[in-house]
Amino acid sequence: MKKLFSIYTIALLITSIGLSSCVKKFDPKSYAPPLNINGYTSANQIAPSNLVARWGFNGNLTDSLATATSTTAVGTSYSAGLLGQALQGASSAYALSDVPPAVQNLHSFTFSVWVNMPQNTNGAVGLMDIANDQSGGPGFWGSMAIFFDNGGTANTGVLKVHAFNVAGSPTGIDGWLGGYTVNNPWGGWINVSVTYDDTTSTFVVYYNGGSVGTSTVTGFAPLNWTAAKKMVFGTLQFQTTPSLTANTGAQDWASYQVGATDEVRIYNRALTGVEVSSLVALQRRGK
Repeated sequence: MKKLFSIYTIALLITSIGLSSCVKKFDPKSYAPPLNINGYTSANQIAPSNLVARWGFNGNLTDSLATATSTTAVGTSYSAGLLGQALQGASSAYALSDVPPAVQNLHSFTFSVWVNMPQNTNGAVGLMDIANDQSGGPGFWGSMAIFFDNGGTANTGVLKVHAFNVAGSPTGIDGWLGGYTVNNPWGGWINVSVTYDDTTSTFVVYYNGGSVGTSTVTGFAPLNWTAAKKMVFGTLQFQTTPSLTANTGAQDWASYQVGATDEVRIYNRALTGVEVSSLVALQRRGK
């Protein structure tokens, strides 16, 4: 009887060890379907052949798609980003870059930028700006300024976009988009994207992947930014030292993005609404 009991006990132990081993080897992740948003499982799957510039700010200011772009940090550092590291701003801080040739030669486009910033209580805050430098004419504003204007509250922000169609020309056309009142822009990661279709002179501004405004600017096309030399992250073109435009210097109603900036992407066509919303949703999930 003791022998039978021992054999039975050993059999149970062997079975238990086998089952335990199977449980340890089972990985639920390998059986779970991958995240799929509108047919995409990664942000890099969205219009990869149209992506012409990307700043990931993972410990450097390099446009990862350009081979000869000079960049300069003025008082910035790096912090935890949406993906990896981010460009960390501060008072009077910003990052300068040459405008990559692929951006100078844009016609239609999409800009996408992520920021995590406190409320702009010190003045209008530029997220990024492509400079428009010329003597005379409308060169006060940049060729592509994405910014939060004054007038927000603790729970809302006033989002504006300014575009200028012929960089360096005193006779170009302004495109003003906004101000759009957006909810909860402070203290967490948000995305602002802007698309432009040169065939129809139409802009669409997106906030966190959803459209907040569409504008057709009569006569804006054709876009010509071949004379745009510099761009800035973290402020507007006239807040740099020296100013990126000969027309004006720093303004007391404007300020700096003292939070973090990450994952700036520029495409050479206007992404669709589905593509923009998919890009934002995937990046927010780290994909």
